[in-house]
Amino acid sequence: MKWIFGPALVAMLSATPVFAGQITVTGNGDVAVAPDMATITIGVTHQADTASAAVALTSDAMAAVLANLSDAGIAPRQMQTSALRVDRIQDYNSITGQSSFGGFRASNRVTVQVLALDGLGALLDVVFESGANDLGQLQFGVQDRAIHLEAAQRDAVADARSKAEVYAGAAGVTLGALVSLTEGGARAQPMAMMEMARASDAVPVAQGEITINATVTMVYETE
Repeated sequence: MKWIFGPALVAMLSATPVFAGQITVTGNGDVAVAPDMATITIGVTHQADTASAAVALTSDAMAAVLANLSDAGIAPRQMQTSALRVDRIQDYNSITGQSSFGGFRASNRVTVQVLALDGLGALLDVVFESGANDLGQLQFGVQDRAIHLEAAQRDAVADARSKAEVYAGAAGVTLGALVSLTEGGARAQPMAMMEMARASDAVPVAQGEITINATVTMVYETE
C-alpha cells in the first residue's frame, strides 16, 4: 500500500517539536562566619500568696534588669518584652494524692539583642545581679546576613551546575540551557566546633561560628 501525504499534513509533521531530555540537580552552598551579635531571652519569675504581690515582685525586678541593661549600653530598640504571665500554683501531695492551692507565680521575659559580643559575659553577670533568675534562649547571629547569604547562594548555584555537568558527561549527553531555578531555602545554624571566649570574672560564653546555608534546585535541558 502506498501512502500519499498532503501538503498540510507534511507541514504539521515537520512542525512537531522534538523534546529534549532534562537533568534536575540540587546544589548546596555553605558559608561559615563568626557571629557579631547575640539574642538572649532574660526572665524574672517570683511567686507570692496573691497574684498582685507576685506581679509586683516580678515587675520591680524586671525594672531593675532593664535599667541596668540600659546603663550597660543596650538601646531601647534592642529590648522587647516577649512574655508576661501569671499562673496559679497547685501543690501536689504524692502521699495523699491531693493538691492544694500554693499561691501565684508571675513571670516576665524580655528579648535582648547584644551587638558587642566581647562584653556578653559581663553583661550576663549584670543581668543576674539585677535580679534576673531565668535565662532562656541564647542565639548567636550576624548583623549583615545578606552579604553572607549571597555568597552561599552563589556557591549553591555553582555546586548545582557542577553536578549537572558531571551527570551529563556520565550519561553521554550535552548539557543545554537552564530551564528553571528554584530556591530551596536558607538557614543559619551554629557549628559544632566552638572557641571559648572568657571575660575576667564573667559568665563564660562559647561564641563559635555560624554556618549560613543556601539550597537551589536547577533543571537543565540535555541534547
